[in-house]
Amino acid sequence: MTKPWDGVITADDQERYDRAGFGRPSGIGTRPALLIIDVQYRTLGDTPKPFYEALEDYSTACGQVGWDAVAHIAELVEVFRKNGHPILYPHVAPKMSYDSGTLGAKVPSIMSIPEQGYRIPPEVAPAPNDIMLPKKHPSAFFGTPLASYLVDLQADSLVVTGCSTSGCVRSTVVDAFAYNYKVLVPFDAVYDRSETVHKVNLFDMGQKYADVMSTSDVIRAVGALPARTA
Repeated sequence: MTKPWDGVITADDQERYDRAGFGRPSGIGTRPALLIIDVQYRTLGDTPKPFYEALEDYSTACGQVGWDAVAHIAELVEVFRKNGHPILYPHVAPKMSYDSGTLGAKVPSIMSIPEQGYRIPPEVAPAPNDIMLPKKHPSAFFGTPLASYLVDLQADSLVVTGCSTSGCVRSTVVDAFAYNYKVLVPFDAVYDRSETVHKVNLFDMGQKYADVMSTSDVIRAVGALPARTA
C-alpha cells in the first residue's frame, strides 16, 4: 500500500516503529473542527507556480505544492460547512517591529512580508461565522484562545490542514494531542517547502500524534457523522 512518506522512510524505519507498537489509529470523534493554518499568499505565492518562481513573490512561499493542498482544503471546507462543523483559521498577522524576537533572528525575511502576503486566497476564504485566530508562534494553541473556542464548541477531534507540515501544523498537532483531542492530518492538505521534511514529519506525526490519511478518507469519515445542528 502506498504511503505518503514512501521514498524517504525506509522499510527498516517503519519496522522499528511497528515492532514498538506505534502508529495505531485513534479515529475521529463525533464533533470535529477544521483548522486551516497559515494558508496565506505568503506561504503560497500570489499565483500557482513552481517553488523557485514563487520565491520571487515571497521568500516564505512554498509554490505549487501549496496550491495543490489548497484545492484539497477547499474540499474539506465544503464538507464541514455543509454538515455544520466549525472551521477555525489560525493565521500569522502582519509583523510589527516588536514581534521580531527569536523568530526574527532565525528567519529575518519573515519580518518584511507585504500586506498582500497575509491575505487568504478566495478558494478557502473564511465565511462570516468562521473563527479567525491571529497567532505569533508556531502552535495555534500558544498564546491564543483556541482551546477556549474548542471547549465552547464541544469539539472532540481536529482535522489539521495548512502550512507548514514541519512547523505550525506539526506543533499544533502535538499540542492538540496533549489536550487529548483525536487528530486527523490529511497528507495532501498540508504542505511544506521541502518534500523530504514534509514526508518525515507526516511519518512522525502518524506514528505518535495523529491519524495521517488522504483528504478523501477524511471526507468519508466526516461525512459519515451526523450533521451538527448546534
